[in-house]
Amino acid sequence: MPPLLKRPRRLRRGVALRNMVAETAVTRDDLVLPLFIKAGQGLRTPIQSMPGHCQWSLDTLPEELARIAALKLPAVLLFGIPEIKDAVGRDALSDQGIIPQAVRLIKSLYPDLLVITDVCFCEYTDHGHCGVLSDHEVDNDATLLNLVTQAVCHAKAGADIIAPSGMMDGMVRALREGLDQAGFSHIPILSYAVKYASALYGPFREAAEGAPQFGDRRTYQMDPRNSAEGLREAQLDVEEGADLLMVKPAQYYLDVITRVKQRFPELPLVAYQVSGEFAMIKAAADAGWLDHDKVMWESMIALKRAGADIIITYFAKELAVYAARESV
Repeated sequence: MPPLLKRPRRLRRGVALRNMVAETAVTRDDLVLPLFIKAGQGLRTPIQSMPGHCQWSLDTLPEELARIAALKLPAVLLFGIPEIKDAVGRDALSDQGIIPQAVRLIKSLYPDLLVITDVCFCEYTDHGHCGVLSDHEVDNDATLLNLVTQAVCHAKAGADIIAPSGMMDGMVRALREGLDQAGFSHIPILSYAVKYASALYGPFREAAEGAPQFGDRRTYQMDPRNSAEGLREAQLDVEEGADLLMVKPAQYYLDVITRVKQRFPELPLVAYQVSGEFAMIKAAADAGWLDHDKVMWESMIALKRAGADIIITYFAKELAVYAARESV
C-alpha cells in the first residue's frame, strides 16, 4: 500500500501546533459583560437562574467593577432597574435615573472601561413592554421620542456606546438624529438589529424585573421562523446610521449571524449569548452532564466561527479566567 500523502492529523500534534494553525480565536477583547444595576442600598442580590450574577446597587457596584478591572475585561453592558416603575418609564428619561448615575460612577472609577447602555423601556415600565402604550399596543412613534431622550441622558452621563433594543421601526434614525443634535455625533450606535421574540429570555426577565404584565412582544420582536427578514431589518438599520449590528439570541441563530456578516462585512457584528443560553449550560454542568468550561469555550468558538466579532455573554468573567489558564 503506497504511503498516504495527505494526513490532516500532522497539524494536530501538540498544543502549540494546534494553536498556531487555529482558524478561530476568542480573546478577552471580544467580550462584553452585562450588569444589572438596581436602585437601593447595599444590594448584591443573587439572580437564581443566572449563577454568579447579581443585581447591584450603586454603593456595591464598585466591588464588581474591581473584579472586572482585575480580569481586564474591556466592556460592560448596563441594564437598569428603577425604584419606581410607571406607565412611560420616567426614570429612563431623567439625568438622575439609575443608569446615568451608574455610568457616571463607572467612569469616575474606571474611565477606560467601555460602557454600553441598553436603550429600551421594559425594565422601567409597570406594564413591562418596551415603550408607550396605546390601547394595549406599543405606540412606535411615541416611543421613538422617549428613546431619544433616554439615549441623550446616557450620552451626557458618559456612555461610550448607545444600544437600542426595543425593535421599534426607525429607532436608529431617530437616535442618530437626536444624538447629533445634542452634540453627540461621536457616539456610536449598536443596534439590536435582529432581535427575536425568543423563549430564551426567561432568566433575564427575572434579573431585570421586566416581564410583560400582559401579552408578549411578538408584535415588535422578530418571528424565530424568519431569517431573510433579519437581513431586511439589518439593512434598514445600516441605512439609518447604525455603527454596529447585533443578532440576539446567538446560539440558536448561528445561521443568521453568518448571513448578516456576509451581507454587511464592513460593520462589526455583535452576538448576544442570552440568559437562557447561559442558564442551560450552567444547569447541565451542575447536573454533571457536561464539562462546564469546555462547553462554555466551545459555545464562544461557535459564535466567532459563525461570524461574530464581539460577544455579549454572562460567561465573560469565567472566560477571562479560562483563557488565561488553558491552552485549547
